[in-house]
Amino acid sequence: MDRLLRLFLNKFIRRGSMTFVTASGARFTCGDGTGEPVQAHFLARTTERQVLANPELALGEAYMDGTFVVERGTIADALAILMDQRDALPSWAKPQWWLRYLGRHFKQLNLRARARNNVAHHYDLDGRLYSLFLDTDKQYSCAYFETPDTSLDDAQLAKKRHLAAKLLLRSGDRVLDIGSGWGGLALYLAEIAGADVTGITLSTEQLSVSNARAAERGLTERARFLLQDYRDAVGTFDRIVSVGMFEHVGAGFYDAFFRRCADLLTDGGVMVLHSIGRSEGPNVTNPWITKYIFPGGYIPAVSEVMPAIERAGLLVSDIEILRLHYAETLKAWRERFMARREEAVQLYDERFARMWEFYLAASEMAFRKQNLMNFQIQLTKRQGVVPMTRGYVGREETRLRGLEQSVRPRLKIAGE
Repeated sequence: MDRLLRLFLNKFIRRGSMTFVTASGARFTCGDGTGEPVQAHFLARTTERQVLANPELALGEAYMDGTFVVERGTIADALAILMDQRDALPSWAKPQWWLRYLGRHFKQLNLRARARNNVAHHYDLDGRLYSLFLDTDKQYSCAYFETPDTSLDDAQLAKKRHLAAKLLLRSGDRVLDIGSGWGGLALYLAEIAGADVTGITLSTEQLSVSNARAAERGLTERARFLLQDYRDAVGTFDRIVSVGMFEHVGAGFYDAFFRRCADLLTDGGVMVLHSIGRSEGPNVTNPWITKYIFPGGYIPAVSEVMPAIERAGLLVSDIEILRLHYAETLKAWRERFMARREEAVQLYDERFARMWEFYLAASEMAFRKQNLMNFQIQLTKRQGVVPMTRGYVGREETRLRGLEQSVRPRLKIAGE
């Protein structure tokens, strides 16, 4: 087994410096010797076999179980090397990739009941877990770092401001927030921009917090939250925004999503979709992420999204690519989580804490090393709805920044 492990890992790891200690005590180093060295230890023969047989799933499971231990550096350092190789996937794992690719639409068959169960799996966890690492507004999506030294809280505020600017909001506009999370963006649009906002979510935990926050802020007349699937939304809206929800739609439902949005949007309306995206074409969701973190989730390539937008009769008026913003967001989340890791252990257990640590580290490195990004697509139903040049975005941000100073600048979580 030691020879087999050495052979396959040496073939895959060509960059960096990573030393492995096997269950029998053998030691070997892979890579070209560049960068900070990392050392990892396989504590069981079964783990070695599983990682060779199914590396995308087994490595995360082994870290969760404590049978793959990083002895020098951190799991983030190890993943930075493993996810920075010329081939994104070891050659021996490619047949499994093809099987997953052929069956990906079944994994993403997010009918109403299944979609709600998938959301509950992740978003209905104990709310105290998210308070360990998110900003004070509980923004669980890519922040917008205007400068390298911007704090997480300021970057999340800048994200809300940036989205609001692209929506070209007017006081009293009816806004639909699809996938409203803990309500932070909807409350910002209601309180700062004076919009009338309806947020919809499939998470009972998020729904409860959102409505409590609206009541705490005295915004229940202008911000309401419903437990509702996007397919069941009714009415017409001047503006539609969706942040970090599209990754849960599933590629087979893109047509249904955009057609529903087109039906809900007024003729002079504006929609902004903010989603994680792939820079290198269609792919599959990592099996560990599917099993433990986001069942039914899928990160789309822009090439998969555009045809559905066109078929829905919507016009693309702007696309912005946010490249390393999510890598920096995830780094901040990971550092904050690690600083309060023992609290996560108390909430759940050690295995859960290792799972969450692996999730945050792997996600960060996917953006930093493997070319994931975020896109913001602005949509309308007819030409001339938004200005011809992007200068309005900066002007709107300046206006909104001034309004933030006249209102309480931080939206707090109810009870905090």
